[in-house]
Amino acid sequence: MKVIGYTRVSTAEQAKDGWTLTQQRNAIEAECERRGWTLIEVIEDAGYSGTNDCRPGLRRALDMLKRRQARAIAVARLDRLARSTQHLCEYIAACKKQKWSMVALDVDLDTTTANGRFMVRVLAAVAEWESEVNGERVREGMAEARASGKVFGFQAQVEPATVTRITRARRRGDSFAVIAKRLDAARVPTPGGGARWYPSTIERICKREAVA
Repeated sequence: MKVIGYTRVSTAEQAKDGWTLTQQRNAIEAECERRGWTLIEVIEDAGYSGTNDCRPGLRRALDMLKRRQARAIAVARLDRLARSTQHLCEYIAACKKQKWSMVALDVDLDTTTANGRFMVRVLAAVAEWESEVNGERVREGMAEARASGKVFGFQAQVEPATVTRITRARRRGDSFAVIAKRLDAARVPTPGGGARWYPSTIERICKREAVA
């Protein structure tokens, strides 16, 4: 099987001279020799964080896999490939769709084996769970903002009485521009302490309060 090796160190890791590119390359070469794989190239990204998914070396490796120039990518450690579960699952999805394999030597992530494929399913489930939890937190935060009279997306607080005044006017059929002019005329404080109310601000408040 033709394999691409991938190595990476961040700028901080280069300074510490820790898990070097050479050490990673040696580990990948040894594993390929042990398993009888053909290592066609080792591609490196020096000075790039694992949270950056636009690394030139990684992009090139993924493109080679997509074009079937190799059938697997091997890394010495999983965090060399990605530090984000989301990014990792994106690579795994591409791996399944394009029918190539992924091997990380430090964990049991080897999609050429049953155990490795099971690990992929676990990681995908974790990513889905993280997404759902983050969504719940956002919704809870928005509900708290509404309860306290804050308008989501504004740094400053809008008085509950002002929100009520705006929504009542909107329900009467007043336009956003008319409501803004009335608030300016009444010298009602704006959310950000600006000089005037804008129709777009009124629209955002109405949408937040579910008043079209």
